[in-house]
Amino acid sequence: MAGSLSIPAEFAVFDGDLNESWTERYLQMPCLAVDTEAMGLIHGRDRLCLVQIADAQDHVACVRIGLGQLHAPNLQHLFEASSVEKVFHFARFDVAALATGLEISVRPLFCTKVGSRLGRTYTPRHGLKDLVMELVGVELDKGAQSSDWGRVEELTDVQLAYAANDVRHLLPARDRLETMLRREGRWDLAKRCFACIPVIAELDRLRFNQIFEH
Repeated sequence: MAGSLSIPAEFAVFDGDLNESWTERYLQMPCLAVDTEAMGLIHGRDRLCLVQIADAQDHVACVRIGLGQLHAPNLQHLFEASSVEKVFHFARFDVAALATGLEISVRPLFCTKVGSRLGRTYTPRHGLKDLVMELVGVELDKGAQSSDWGRVEELTDVQLAYAANDVRHLLPARDRLETMLRREGRWDLAKRCFACIPVIAELDRLRFNQIFEH
């Protein structure tokens, strides 16, 4: 039976940016799970609305990004810190969203979707729900995935719970994927793929498609 979703050890919601104490706490971590929510999937048209972060101690923060906001200094300092690995699922989208919305250049990073495609070659199911179910034993509720994230001041408890749970299980999934990739001799290849993601994200932002095709 799937594991049930528990309440985070600590959960906080911020407007515009992390505060100093949470930033310092997160900077002490070797890796963080990160996710974003936006009004849609087109960078530049669909604005960034929410940034979610979780550490290995289950301290979860949601940062609501205001309409017209262009910068978040503490988030930028954290996400550009070379000592902290940022773990995403489908990092290509989130990295582009953070660059477009807040001018943040995320590095270093780990993408669980890329890791899954390289390691879990026995399945075509590489979505977050399937990945977390297999590797962590938790069934995620994706019911709030398509919703109005632009109403940042009025986000419902259901939306915030969905946003929090999307990041809370990324770190154990990341560790299990690394074990699998090392076992299969694909860890170095995975690291090179992760290093390419910021370039691919920039190409997405500039609307370049299929530039590697003949």
